Amino acid sequence: MAIGIATDFQIYNEQFMGGFVEAETQFTDAFNAASRGTIVNVPAAHKGDYLQESYFKEISGIVARRDTASTGAATALKLEQGEMDSVKLNRRIGPIDQTLDAFKKIVAAQGEHGRESLDFLIGSQIAKAMQAERLNQAIRCVVAAMTADSANVEADDAGPVTTAGLTQALEKMGDAEGSILAWVMHSATYFALVREQISANVFNVAGTVVREGAPITLGRPVIVTDSNQLANDDSPTGKYVLGLTANAVVTGDSEPSDMMRDVVSGLDNLVVRLQGEYAYTIGIRGFAYDTANGGVNPADATLATSTNWDKQVSSHKNGPGVRLTVE
Repeated sequence: MAIGIATDFQIYNEQFMGGFVEAETQFTDAFNAASRGTIVNVPAAHKGDYLQESYFKEISGIVARRDTASTGAATALKLEQGEMDSVKLNRRIGPIDQTLDAFKKIVAAQGEHGRESLDFLIGSQIAKAMQAERLNQAIRCVVAAMTADSANVEADDAGPVTTAGLTQALEKMGDAEGSILAWVMHSATYFALVREQISANVFNVAGTVVREGAPITLGRPVIVTDSNQLANDDSPTGKYVLGLTANAVVTGDSEPSDMMRDVVSGLDNLVVRLQGEYAYTIGIRGFAYDTANGGVNPADATLATSTNWDKQVSSHKNGPGVRLTVE
């Protein structure tokens, strides 16, 4: 006879969910509000492994010169549709094993609410880890897409980050530079920019004053994250600075999440096992994930491969933004 478990129930209790929701809400603000809507996290439940959305392509030559002296046939133009494909990423939480005896020791030390405090702590830790992983994947994917269109979206500061380099990145967008709403940069890049502006005596650009150690970023907020996805693989010390447009990266929970706590018997001590699973979908503005080459539930290396992101818009001005290479 198989040895069963003593208890099998969902861990969606008040304490666990309280910690989970609080931590997720705080970190999600870095996605939505703090990024001015450039890296967005929204509900996106859907079946299958991809989220496929059709759109109408821009018609080239829709307005043309009319020859008033001609009675010949005009060349007809057609309306075509394209498809924006987002990809679903499946994730696992745990399993995390701990003896029930250890829980009892904590309860004894902290009083009757010790276990509730532990549930809140675990919920907070899991929520932060989930959102940090999602942010890294968002940066990984948008960098890969920009690599696919590097001739149009990449600027090179040819050394340490500078204020002039930021304008060089904006210049890539031409008359659409106003669509760049936020910067994403590593903390080392951020503070290097502060030092550069201090040494260059940059105190006021376009009415923006340097105060309290914050750099001039041309009227755009900075998302500072020490993500290794901002590292330039072509240089041991190189970094990327991303200038993002609205909805440059859109992620969303695409399946219901499950979190289970089991008490496993048959060992010297009862063991509490925590395990969960969830899925979210990620898409890049102006690009389609290549379902044929990339496949389902891609690994990190697959997501980072630029050829797995196909440009769907005719102009990079309608894409996720620009990338600046710095040392």
